[in-house]
Amino acid sequence: MMMQEDLDQNNSTPAEETENVEETTGAATEEVAADEVDTTVAVEATADDKGTEERVPHRKVRTGLVVSDKMDKSIVVLVTRRVKHPLYNKYYFKSKKYMAHDEENDCGMGDTVRIAETRPMSARKRWALETIVERAK
Repeated sequence: MMMQEDLDQNNSTPAEETENVEETTGAATEEVAADEVDTTVAVEATADDKGTEERVPHRKVRTGLVVSDKMDKSIVVLVTRRVKHPLYNKYYFKSKKYMAHDEENDCGMGDTVRIAETRPMSARKRWALETIVERAK
């Protein structure tokens, strides 16, 4: 008895099967086309909002003072920041030195520069010069 019901449900003409396949294929094509249009519009909108070239997201940026420029295409930047003591609520300074890549050897001692995080360039160099904020006097 069960076998008869299964056979009745599965009995369909080849023309009906072709129509079902065309309907599902057409719907999928329309969805893909709609997705492509939406993606293109979204990308253009974000590019227009920034107004400048795209920057890599989540890239850290630091501003500091160049303390050494004796290496070829490398500088050492001293970044100083103010920190509040957790118990005494007094502010004190902490500093750290970063090695940064300077492609044109443009920086000199005493310049204030902005460096950005980048891929590892050497064993200690993970930062690159972004801009020179102020030249040394």
